[in-house]
Amino acid sequence: MSPITWFAIYVTIWWTVLFGILPLGVRSFHEAGITPPPGVEPGAPINPNLKRKFITTTWVSAIVFAVFFAVIQFHLVRLPDLPAAA
Repeated sequence: MSPITWFAIYVTIWWTVLFGILPLGVRSFHEAGITPPPGVEPGAPINPNLKRKFITTTWVSAIVFAVFFAVIQFHLVRLPDLPAAA
């Protein structure tokens, strides 16, 4: 596979992991019992920690990608051996 294909696979893994990590550790104004400022939804996160979540997403995605890369490169699972969809 070309480097562009590997990059596209990594970006896809990164986005998927990001959506799994985003809700972790988030508290809303309602959950914390804090009155939100005017114009703010009570369900909005108080402090989403996006920088920390992006960093966490990057290293988790790197691990998942490394496993995927190893499986493909070392032919641990061959695509023809997978059952075909009916």
